[in-house]
Amino acid sequence: MGNCLQRVDSSFTGGNSSNITFEDEFWIGWNNSYGPGDYNYAGLEAAAPCHSCKLLDESSLPFYILASILGILASTAVLFAFLKPLFYWQPCPGWKILVQLAVGSALFSISVPILAPMLRGAHNIHLCRLAHLVWYGSAFAQALLIGCHACLGPILSTNQFPGLTLGLTVGLWGVAILLGLPVTLTSDTSNGLCIQIFSQDILQFMHAAVCFAIFILLPLGLLGAKGLKKILDRGPCPWVNVLWVWFIFWWPHGMLRGLDSLVRSKILVLASCPAQQALDLLLDLAEVLAILHCVATPFLLALFCYQATHTSMPSLPLPER
Repeated sequence: MGNCLQRVDSSFTGGNSSNITFEDEFWIGWNNSYGPGDYNYAGLEAAAPCHSCKLLDESSLPFYILASILGILASTAVLFAFLKPLFYWQPCPGWKILVQLAVGSALFSISVPILAPMLRGAHNIHLCRLAHLVWYGSAFAQALLIGCHACLGPILSTNQFPGLTLGLTVGLWGVAILLGLPVTLTSDTSNGLCIQIFSQDILQFMHAAVCFAIFILLPLGLLGAKGLKKILDRGPCPWVNVLWVWFIFWWPHGMLRGLDSLVRSKILVLASCPAQQALDLLLDLAEVLAILHCVATPFLLALFCYQATHTSMPSLPLPER
């Protein structure tokens, strides 16, 4: 994956580099190649001052498709095990929340190939916005569900409050959809590709703030609450389990998305071109890690269910023959 493109000549931008976005610079550089004698150094200085190599370009399309297929297959297998078990075993504690996590992972897997780079002419603006809403909405829902399961898992596993699960389901998914609206409104199509155009600073800041809060502050808050409860000896909440590994796949995305928002809004000015190139590369790596969560989440669910049922299930005597 990855391809280094040449810089943009100012003749394609009218000499005004302030209107060049990172996506515009990338596609202009892709569509226009130069020979050794075609460089206009004055034009290059007037155009975008820094150009990064794209890690996720057309060569990464197989990665998107493979991750999507594996994620869909793994999520479907876990859903089948939860909803229609092959054997009569003890239900996994909090299985209703786990089913929603598997559904969220499957929805994310479906949206992955739609947002793959270089998939030209495959979508319109409505499909583009829907894909971004499913991408981030499902991720936000999974994060909120894991937080809810950590705090209310012991209560939900008793099945004494059936209305509580329904209320949490509607509430958490509704909040996740609302949190995904800012990035949905910034989605657009350019040259047949589905991209994000942050032309409105308020939407840019809202999306970056939501990513930072959900992917960074939420797990830190759970860890802080766990430590405080342990110090005060006030019970086991939050419930620490293997599902917390999910945040590792999204923590870099939340951190770098906030940093990128500060750079785009000129609040934080990078002093050198290598710094901008490093940020662009890290953003691509964070996206790769976030995509891989749809493959890892079903295995985390299966591992959690295995651990929970084998530690909580009492040993049964063997039937006499």
